[in-house]
Amino acid sequence: MPMEKTKVLFVHQEIAPYLDENPISLVGRNLPEGIQMKGKEIRIFMPRFGNINERRNQLHEVIRLSGMNLIINDTDHPLIIKVASIQKARMQIYFIDNDDFFTKRKSMIADKNNVFFEDNDDRTIFFSRGVIETIRKLNWPPDIIHCHGWMSALIPIYIKKAFKDNPLFSDSKIVFSIYDDDFTEMFRSGFDKKMKLQGIAPKDVKFLKDTNYVNLMKTALDFSDGIIFGSEKINPELEEYAKSLKKPILEYHSPETYVDAYNDFYDNLK
Repeated sequence: MPMEKTKVLFVHQEIAPYLDENPISLVGRNLPEGIQMKGKEIRIFMPRFGNINERRNQLHEVIRLSGMNLIINDTDHPLIIKVASIQKARMQIYFIDNDDFFTKRKSMIADKNNVFFEDNDDRTIFFSRGVIETIRKLNWPPDIIHCHGWMSALIPIYIKKAFKDNPLFSDSKIVFSIYDDDFTEMFRSGFDKKMKLQGIAPKDVKFLKDTNYVNLMKTALDFSDGIIFGSEKINPELEEYAKSLKKPILEYHSPETYVDAYNDFYDNLK
């Protein structure tokens, strides 16, 4: 019997060519392809930001995966799943969509005057839960879940606390990449209560009473199994905190070497 392929779930905030090329979106484009070429099975998720050109990139809705409502703060938000392909890499990308959170806005995290969207807290909850619910519908048990970008920061706590008894996720190892993607604004107060699902205790969300970038990321690191420094320079408080956790850490690797380094890092976590 051939060994089953290792399954890696990639959760990215940005992926080129759907969004402008920058160091983070290029990791989103090139890392999954490189890992797939190493013989691993992959799934890739990102938010369907409103500035993604749906026609040019040939996004289409997957009806069998759409149609669920996610309740945040007693409000129903329909979850829409779209897919597109990067043909030459033989990769399919799943997009988490919702009219109010994503489609209707023509920018990512701030409006045209560069004002941080007030509901980025709800969008973060929706994106993280949307990924998990879609993986459940796909019935696809990931061995490794690799999160990139602060909008994926709740996935570790949800997987390790709210879904820890779900057989799809019970053996999943979570890797979190830290980048130089700080924001200076605060999430609205009450985020620690609003993001909660059954299984999450008050002590688990101690940093989310005052949710700024650093506290959101500390919560992600608390529930991750491995940490990667994805940028040459990252927030020094986070770097110090990550090292204090005594978890496996992979220091920054350049685009020429990171596929091999990350692949080995995944294999050593399993």
